[in-house]
Amino acid sequence: MNKAAVSLEEATNLEGGEGRYSIRLDDAWEIWGPNGGYLAALTLCAAGREAEIPRPASYYCHFLTSPDFDRVELSVETIRRGRRSESLAVRMTQGGKEVLFALVRTAADAPGYSHQEAAAPPVSPPEASQPLERVKEDGEPLFRFWNNVSCRLPEWEDRETGEPVTREWVRFEPTHPIGDPFIDAARPLILLDTFGWPAVWQKYRGADYVAPNLDTNVSFHHLAPESDWLLIDHECPVAGEGLLGVQGRVWDARGSLLASGAAQLCCIPQP
Repeated sequence: MNKAAVSLEEATNLEGGEGRYSIRLDDAWEIWGPNGGYLAALTLCAAGREAEIPRPASYYCHFLTSPDFDRVELSVETIRRGRRSESLAVRMTQGGKEVLFALVRTAADAPGYSHQEAAAPPVSPPEASQPLERVKEDGEPLFRFWNNVSCRLPEWEDRETGEPVTREWVRFEPTHPIGDPFIDAARPLILLDTFGWPAVWQKYRGADYVAPNLDTNVSFHHLAPESDWLLIDHECPVAGEGLLGVQGRVWDARGSLLASGAAQLCCIPQP
């Protein structure tokens, strides 16, 4: 376990009830400020507190501003509640300023068609992949966020230098069974939000720009609380006019597609 790891359960432990919640943002989840996936996870978990159907189906959000590591307020509004699905809106504010607006959809288990045509990329399994640490010259993590996950770089045959693609095995620390489906879904949500820029970095090496997310859009296909290692498979197939279009998938170690998503990133000159 990483020494300074903060579990997702601890990091998303909201205070409050009846649609009104608050939490002090933990700087253990810092990348260029509070990590966007961490902020998104908070709103997903706030929706989970109000949902009557305990199964997230999709998530979409706009990042409106980067907050300080201080207390934020979250309000949850039920847009529609049906027997099969719910729609919930979540607003995050800090000091009266809008931080994030999210829409969360739930869906109950029901009979229906079942198939998976997509196949996980042929990469080495986590136990045969190289441990990867993002650290500075002094050995400290590049950002504190990386204390909360273990990463391993797999091998794959068609890997090409300079291709805007990243594939990594990621395990959230500490590892233990996850009982809350919204916290389980928060894992691929955080990965799909976070790893778009690393995919871009493979091509440009980040010399001139950084690119925070404007939004994040995720569909949750399956939950896998028993799977510690998740494979993030992300790419940037198009870029132009200051925008980067990224898309990705998250797989479990058995090759099940857990979630897929996309986002627009906005280029900002490197400080």
